[in-house]
Amino acid sequence: MLTFLLRRLGAILLVLLVASFIVYTLTAIGSDPLRDLRASSAPNREEQIAYRIEILNLDLPPVVRYFTWLGGAAKCLILQCDLGVAYTRGNQPVTEALASAAGATIQLVTAATIIAILVGVAIGIITALRQYSGFDYSVTFLTFIVYSLPIFWVAVLLKEFGAIRFNEFLADPTVTWLAILITGLISGVVFMSLLGGSWKTRLITFGSAFVAAGGLLWFLGITGWFATPTVGIIGVIVTGIGAAVGVTAVSTGLANRRALLASLITVAIWIALYFPLQYLFFYVPEGWMLILLGIAAIGIGIVVGIVVGGDGKREAARTAAIVSFITFFVIVIDRVLLVYPDYVQRIPQSGVIATIGSRTPGLQGDMWFQILDGFSHLILPTIALAVVSIAAYTRYTRSSLLEVMNQDYVRTARAKGLTERTVVVRHAMRNALIPIATIIAFDIGALIGGAVITETIFAWKGMGSLFVDGLEKGDVNLVMGFFVVTGVLAVIFNLIADLLYSALDPRIRVN
Repeated sequence: MLTFLLRRLGAILLVLLVASFIVYTLTAIGSDPLRDLRASSAPNREEQIAYRIEILNLDLPPVVRYFTWLGGAAKCLILQCDLGVAYTRGNQPVTEALASAAGATIQLVTAATIIAILVGVAIGIITALRQYSGFDYSVTFLTFIVYSLPIFWVAVLLKEFGAIRFNEFLADPTVTWLAILITGLISGVVFMSLLGGSWKTRLITFGSAFVAAGGLLWFLGITGWFATPTVGIIGVIVTGIGAAVGVTAVSTGLANRRALLASLITVAIWIALYFPLQYLFFYVPEGWMLILLGIAAIGIGIVVGIVVGGDGKREAARTAAIVSFITFFVIVIDRVLLVYPDYVQRIPQSGVIATIGSRTPGLQGDMWFQILDGFSHLILPTIALAVVSIAAYTRYTRSSLLEVMNQDYVRTARAKGLTERTVVVRHAMRNALIPIATIIAFDIGALIGGAVITETIFAWKGMGSLFVDGLEKGDVNLVMGFFVVTGVLAVIFNLIADLLYSALDPRIRVN
């Protein structure tokens, strides 16, 4: 393992050195950091020029300046990074500029990546299992359209329909019968295509989905849920039980009664803790508290799974841990939604769904206000970044799973009498995810590149704006700071992908 990691790091380091040299020299040659000062009429212009030449080492050739910069960057290995100063930001150290910018972009990219992986892979698996169905054809058509859309156009459409129009609805949340009808029809068609079967089964599915979706929207409208959204203990119970059944069905199958029992027990534990947690959330609104509770949620699931799981302790523990974390997450969402009415009164008249920035300027409030505010600003750029990736993951997952499903070992597993769930989840899907791991690793860099455009449209002060400022104004140090962050992330995720290969396929060894 150590030999493999060292060999990979050595090769990656060489690539980064060559790439950084090219980026630095081209940026330095093609820019003029003194352009603004030469056009200045300030009486101390010459002193300012001399000072900038000194701090940026502009009296040295670009190649020499690169090796000077590289010496400071190498200090990052001993946690003493010196990436120079950004003259476009008042001679602020680049490390300080990166600290705030990278945090915002990593938050955005992480959310978009998680959503894209979960949704894209899930849809890809379903379309592969429902090959040549109406659902498969529809998803294939939509993915080709979405994948071809320019991200800036998607962002503009989201601003118009996902923010402006939706904020107008939230200002006067009246649910019309036309909206109920359209929602019911769309839900009916989707579930009918998804589940398939005979025409009788399809009609029953369509009717059930139509009534359920339309009835739910009608209920939310008459109860004023859109004005004062909440989950409540009833919502936690329903969501928890649904998660227990759904996760168990995928993870081990509902025939594994012990895994299902372990999952339901974890849900019952969190339901019992619901009201005590409200007091804890009120008196201790701190981020570290949520982190500890999240870890505790996973631990509770593991312990319950081990105690109840019997011979299948591993499967039960895994399933119960996932269900426990989901239930805890729903409780956190419920607590965040409690501050929604007050939040609406404090924000500008532009609306709940923000269109610019990563935070509301001057907003005062506890952690729950900050979480809700961050989400309101995060939702549109996250969707803009995730939507194209979802289409890509859907197509890749579908193709990979279809190829695996035609392999001899899959036919052998079926011939041995294994259930279709076991064949798909335990044998086919695990191997189908190997190429997806590679795509995800490379997609991280692509998402950061897309964030440059997305952050510009949504005025998100992250790595994208930092890179654009540095490139437009010839601030080489800012550009190289962007390069360092993206390069390090690329290295990390490529190593993770290599390690995932061995976890997904026992035949692969990292040595």
